[in-house]
Amino acid sequence: MEKNEKYTRISTIVLVLLLTASAISVTLPSVIAQNPVRNKQTYAFCTVTPNPIGVNQQALVWVGISDYLFAASDGWEGITVTVTNPAGNQDTLGPYRTDSTGSTGSMFIPDMVGTYTFQTHFPAQWYNWSQADVWYEASSSDVFELTVTAEQREYYPDMPLPNEYWSRPIDAQLRGWNTISGNWLWGASLNNYPYWNFIAPYNEYAPDSGHILWTKPITFGGLAGGALGPHAYDFGDAYEGYFLNSVIINGVLFYNRFQSGGGTRVEQEVVAVDLKSGEELWARNWNNTQLSFGQVFYWDSYNVHGAYAYLWSTSGSNWNAYDPATGRWVYGLKNVPSGSTHIYGPNGEILIYTVNSAAGWMTMWNSTLAVIGPVDTGSWIRNNKGLIFDAIQGIQWNKTIPTNLPGRVMSVLSDKIIGGTDDQWSSHLAILRGDYSQTFWCLNIEKGHEGELLFRKTWTPSPEDGGSAFIAASAEEGIFLVALKATRQLVALSLETGDQLWGPTEPQLPVDAFTIANWRRGVTSIVDGKVISGGMGGRVHTYDAQNGNLLWYYDAVDEHTEILWGDNWPLYLSFVANGKVYLHHAEHSPIDPMPRGAPFICLDLETGNEVWKMSIRGVHWGGYPIIGDSTIALFNGYDNRIYSIGKGPSSTTIVAPQLGIAKGSTVTIQGKVTDISPGTQEYAIKARFPEGVPAISDAAMSEWMNYVYMQLERPADATGVPVKIEIVDPNGEYAWIGTATTDVYGNYGYSFRPQVEGQYLIIATFEGSASYYGSTSTAYFAVDPAPTPSTPIDTQEPIDTQPPVDAEEPAAFITTEVAIIAAVAISAIIGVAAYWILRRK
Repeated sequence: MEKNEKYTRISTIVLVLLLTASAISVTLPSVIAQNPVRNKQTYAFCTVTPNPIGVNQQALVWVGISDYLFAASDGWEGITVTVTNPAGNQDTLGPYRTDSTGSTGSMFIPDMVGTYTFQTHFPAQWYNWSQADVWYEASSSDVFELTVTAEQREYYPDMPLPNEYWSRPIDAQLRGWNTISGNWLWGASLNNYPYWNFIAPYNEYAPDSGHILWTKPITFGGLAGGALGPHAYDFGDAYEGYFLNSVIINGVLFYNRFQSGGGTRVEQEVVAVDLKSGEELWARNWNNTQLSFGQVFYWDSYNVHGAYAYLWSTSGSNWNAYDPATGRWVYGLKNVPSGSTHIYGPNGEILIYTVNSAAGWMTMWNSTLAVIGPVDTGSWIRNNKGLIFDAIQGIQWNKTIPTNLPGRVMSVLSDKIIGGTDDQWSSHLAILRGDYSQTFWCLNIEKGHEGELLFRKTWTPSPEDGGSAFIAASAEEGIFLVALKATRQLVALSLETGDQLWGPTEPQLPVDAFTIANWRRGVTSIVDGKVISGGMGGRVHTYDAQNGNLLWYYDAVDEHTEILWGDNWPLYLSFVANGKVYLHHAEHSPIDPMPRGAPFICLDLETGNEVWKMSIRGVHWGGYPIIGDSTIALFNGYDNRIYSIGKGPSSTTIVAPQLGIAKGSTVTIQGKVTDISPGTQEYAIKARFPEGVPAISDAAMSEWMNYVYMQLERPADATGVPVKIEIVDPNGEYAWIGTATTDVYGNYGYSFRPQVEGQYLIIATFEGSASYYGSTSTAYFAVDPAPTPSTPIDTQEPIDTQPPVDAEEPAAFITTEVAIIAAVAISAIIGVAAYWILRRK
């Protein structure tokens, strides 16, 4: 019912009652007594900011009236704004609906220099309060003038990304730093990657070298020693992995201290460690449950706008949320629906899609809705901490879908669900019977199209292909991949139609047959227009995602013949970050003694060139390497320690002469450049490097880190880092006088000859590298006047108190030098005379 109609109805009732009051004694209905009708004058307003503003810059037009509304979902309707430009032409903005404060805003871009005018118009309308029905009268605001200039208005400047060591918390004003401060929320392991696709965004400072920040043991590891000879401690492969479900949030690494075996029957503990410093922040026992995954989501409501972070521990349909800062339990969920592996929505909410093709329905569950229910209270869980919510209220929608879609859900993307049969799971016996066909289907989950079937296609490879399997999908590239097991080839199908787009590719190495069709091995990714495929053959193939053409390949060569079945190290994909591909070696069930020299590798995504590699052994059943805040955390099977890899801090010292030097003399400046990453402060490291761990060049970094932290052989060809030497002389003149290079002990020296008397400032700067942030130190020294030639005391000219001798008259004294010359001459004459006398005889 419209408000005006309601007003007419109430007025008619009142009139009828008044007309009959003289004949019948009645009491006015209580509803009328409680809701009297009244008018209220309104005051429209309009303001535009910033003012003045430059032409073609964005301005905010703020409009409304001074009256608010009761319910958060209510608003005033039909507000318009008349705009007159400097040429006198008018335009109308709106109509607008306000929020419950009575106001709203809209962007406006002036395209003409001069004065614009704005005036808000509020149309009369009803609003029902609990005590009255109020008619809010129409009003217009005062005219607001906006000055538009040719000069552009300056806004708050973007802050550059850091070029020195940085840490958490990141000041909220440094908005652009989000590109280097990504989180890792979904624990990396062999079962999770079809949904994660190996992509690790917001890590623009992903390591360009193998520099280690710190290490931390998770259990006994490495060589057992003694009578066991070359055998090492177990590291979890197979089936009992360490480091599973590890998470990085806000620069903190969270991991399970123990293996999952034994479940709640044995003690379990979740540990929080600062990712850059290695400091343990807390360790908690969550009722002997383990960390499952993390969440960071943005809550945007009429009361609160901000991000919230949680660590989740799940057991069946029961979920518990913990505060990452302290490990404290916050709230719980029960009856969480089963379904596909969860994904994160646009604001970080957790979404679960449940597909029941037999019954012909699918649902989407939203973790945020599960807590707030159908009514938005404006604040996030403000008074509801410590409660367990029934997750059923988190079902956001339920849609009808076609029945009898075969197989299972294979991948959930941001806008589609891919499903079908798969020889890994449901079709193995069919293949044994000679049936090689696969059926794929795709459901739309875009808003307004939920549950629509995009395609259902049967795809049949040849018997020679030996069966096929879905392995990866990409919404960005519009493809999903099918691997042909026996022939080690890839085929791309369309996410829109299910039709084949390209492939098969050229066959990969023979042993890739064991991994290419197994997405659980973590060997294939679609990222940045490329398809990356690794595997047991140890050759990384990278194809163009649009046509399947091979762009490059890389062989992880086993240089010392440690692998029994090939010449390369089998490789799994770790992740892709900032244009680099990171890979680790792993096996299902490695032999012991373990093959030596297993690599952790970083490649350039565009070229396939090796950026760096170092000897670290990955795992198959445990947690894969992860990255957050542009820093890698990984588990090393060679010693059962967690490693943090990233750019670290350095220290530069300088020593100058403490005493003044004479002008024209040579001065030598000395100093040291050291690695001061947290790991270098451990006793085991300080005992070996009492003067500090030298900073070493990027070219030698991997071998140097293997030496420092793993006690492998010291690299013979390691080199130091450059140190820039600058001076400011006594006249204030600056000069860059040269560059020194540190030796393998971290020391440097530089000599030069100052030419000006007075105090010098000298600056030694290590400008940093891929491994270290730079550092600088200063010192001072003095240059004294050059000494004058001196005369021996016993031959000095006596003080002459007589008037000065005439300038042309020789000095009236013989110096020692003159006496010596005369004696030599006399001796020579005597010698010559003696010679002639003897000759005559």
